[in-house]
Amino acid sequence: MPRSLAVLSFVLLPALGLASDGPHWSYEGEEGPAHWAGLDEHFAVCGSGKEQSPVDIQATEDTDLPALAPRYAYARGEIVHNGHTIQVNVPVGGSLEYGGRQYQFKQFHFHAPSENRIQGKSFPLEVHLVHADAEGHLAVIGALYQEGAESAALKPLWETMPKEGGEKAELELAVNPERLLPAGRDYYRFPGSLTTPPCSEGVQWLLLKQPVSASAEQLKQFKDLFEHGNARPVQPLHGRVVEE
Repeated sequence: MPRSLAVLSFVLLPALGLASDGPHWSYEGEEGPAHWAGLDEHFAVCGSGKEQSPVDIQATEDTDLPALAPRYAYARGEIVHNGHTIQVNVPVGGSLEYGGRQYQFKQFHFHAPSENRIQGKSFPLEVHLVHADAEGHLAVIGALYQEGAESAALKPLWETMPKEGGEKAELELAVNPERLLPAGRDYYRFPGSLTTPPCSEGVQWLLLKQPVSASAEQLKQFKDLFEHGNARPVQPLHGRVVEE
């Protein structure tokens, strides 16, 4: 395999939820986020990177951002408990045209509490919709969940999601990622990274401003799967500009 493709495959493995034989890491203790950079040489950027995610969005710059208009479709897929999150993989789930690149939708997964923050505020749940173009560039659309009305989109997922790490199940119903997102499409844009090892940078982050609601019971169901949470702490901006 050419070196460029080897590096690309390593970068995409954690982001796209494929099997990996990398070193074990977690969200607590000696294998937690503060120690990721020292667990393996390929994780070094977790500590040395200058464009790490997630972030706490404070000051922003007004910009004429392009409209965010992903095209998703209903598709059957599998729901996986990979030990770090609940992730839904779909074979054909849609696309995103953004910044002159054509991205294909790959998967979505969840973090509790939210990884990104707005003006210091944390939310009880965040979903990340991961897209990749033909060259391996990644674009992630993030949506924040707050406690409120029950989410019809989460209901069939929560009824099917495995309760133990390493388990997976086929979704009984087709899902449309569009239903996980708010009606409003105003968003923040910033350059960032994967929020899990190897913390590879060069990821286009598109975080929606309007929260989505989920019931207290739904939020608790997910939280109970990950006793210590599954969110990386916010990272320094190092001069990055957050656009809106």
